[in-house]
Amino acid sequence: AFLISAARAGAPRTFRLASITASLWVALPFLGARTQLVSLAGIALVLWLYHRILRGRASLIWLYPPLFLVWANLHGGFTAGLILLGLILSSTVILRTLGLRWPIFCRSDEPLLSGNRLALLAGSFLLSCAMTVINPYGWRLHGEIYESLTDRLMLEQLREWQPVSFDGWAGTAFGLYLIFLSGLAIVWYRRIEPIRWILLAVTLIWSFWHWRNVTIFLVVAVPLVADLFQSCGLWILRLLRPRRPAMMAFGTTMAAAVLLVSQGGDHLERIVSAGTEPARFFRQTEYPIEAVEWIESHRGETGRRLYNDYGYGGFLLWWMPHEKVFIDGRMPAWRIGSRQIFRDYLLINSGGLRALELLEKYGVDWTLMREDSPLATTLAHTPAWQELYADRKVVILRRR
Repeated sequence: AFLISAARAGAPRTFRLASITASLWVALPFLGARTQLVSLAGIALVLWLYHRILRGRASLIWLYPPLFLVWANLHGGFTAGLILLGLILSSTVILRTLGLRWPIFCRSDEPLLSGNRLALLAGSFLLSCAMTVINPYGWRLHGEIYESLTDRLMLEQLREWQPVSFDGWAGTAFGLYLIFLSGLAIVWYRRIEPIRWILLAVTLIWSFWHWRNVTIFLVVAVPLVADLFQSCGLWILRLLRPRRPAMMAFGTTMAAAVLLVSQGGDHLERIVSAGTEPARFFRQTEYPIEAVEWIESHRGETGRRLYNDYGYGGFLLWWMPHEKVFIDGRMPAWRIGSRQIFRDYLLINSGGLRALELLEKYGVDWTLMREDSPLATTLAHTPAWQELYADRKVVILRRR
């Protein structure tokens, strides 16, 4: 997604790669093997196609409908792509209309779509909207997304849906990124680009609303960061004497080498092992890979209906796709009639008599949860349950 977005920048490759590196450094806490990454790639493609259309590739306008058809069947973040494309259309219409009446007040340094191409893009946009209802849920998919975005329980309980704070490493890194970007823009940014400003402003507001939207802003901002890096780099080169650029390049290379060495070989080995030896990699994390391996070799000793901690749901689906989990990251807003599954999960996880009643209601006969959770404590003191497995991460219990 970052590579696709950086391709929109006018800066040379070196500055594009630098902007990607800076953005990925900030995005690192939010990345992983998650379906949200599909939407990051989709947003990058929406903006990249628009960039190419502006430069004469009008035929690419008709790639939007198939893009949104595939996107709507992969992740609900396609709505963000539609909003951004709609903002581009409406902003262009407003700028062209105002430009005809008051051209002196509507000067822009960025190109605008011609009237014909604007009409074609509007048609493509409407067709793209229609494509999003071609999915197993039909039009109800949009209702599901709306319910998720307005679900107060989910928004209050899940950190990724809460407003951004600048406490902790992730918040500090994002805050420093914004300060750095603002400083570069104040010193070197002199262009009038209303559509770029609108897209940046909207995605920045999104990022403040929810943690999970920080990466959307980072993807949208990559081209601007690359252009600013180029302006800053050229200014520095102009300050140096003719022979100094070589010394500067050598110094930069040595600084990068020192940084890599300071990370140590163990750091690089850990990154490689995450892809080549995931089981060994996860032993160093809080994910219960040891418990999963035990389950695979003792499946006959466990039950039929599993209860699991919310944070382990996606991990268990990945490593045990044949098992049905109680809850995972897709399900906070799911309901069965008037029953809200996530609310029941929170009640179960809090332990006590109500938890035992709900486990009975759902027919749960074995559990995998953090060993220090209130529910683990409750079940450990309940004669009807017995412990099958325990380690420093999780405990597995089964109904007798």
